[in-house]
Amino acid sequence: MLSAQAIADPPVFDRLRSAAIFDGAARDLVHALKYRDRTDLAPMMSGWMLRAAEGHVDRCDGILPVPLHRSRLVFRKFNQAAELGRHLAEKGGKPFLPSTLVRIKRTSRQVGLSARARQDNVRAAFAIAPGREADVFGKRLVLVDDVYTTGATVSSATRILKKAGAAEVTVLTFAMAISTPI
Repeated sequence: MLSAQAIADPPVFDRLRSAAIFDGAARDLVHALKYRDRTDLAPMMSGWMLRAAEGHVDRCDGILPVPLHRSRLVFRKFNQAAELGRHLAEKGGKPFLPSTLVRIKRTSRQVGLSARARQDNVRAAFAIAPGREADVFGKRLVLVDDVYTTGATVSSATRILKKAGAAEVTVLTFAMAISTPI
């Protein structure tokens, strides 16, 4: 099923699947993983993501996490998208490609930014690591992140993957933020 938003403004990725709405318990799980180092939650969360993927993990050639910039990785100590992706790849029996897509631009945190500011923030932020082009060219990929908010980050990453020849990019997140009309 296509959303009205996807019909009006088609995304660059081929499809988006999320396991939960970013609210209540799902928000608590994401925050525990991301900010309280609760990496023990990643196996359970990735199991929910695998079910939400509706077979797209089964049909993919590889799973990539949205990468953090190395300066943020040093500060945070781990990449929550990589933790989810690693467990998802293990559960799905698919190659995990954590070094294929790299963040080459240090970006500001997206929290609190408008949709336009988020797009500007992540523009040209990603690249394919030298020597990893074969991981992408002609492949059906699953791009993993913890939360889908406006789509700016995964869209920027997808553009690079498609430019490098990816046949298909499915975005899979644990949660999706839903804006409610006032």
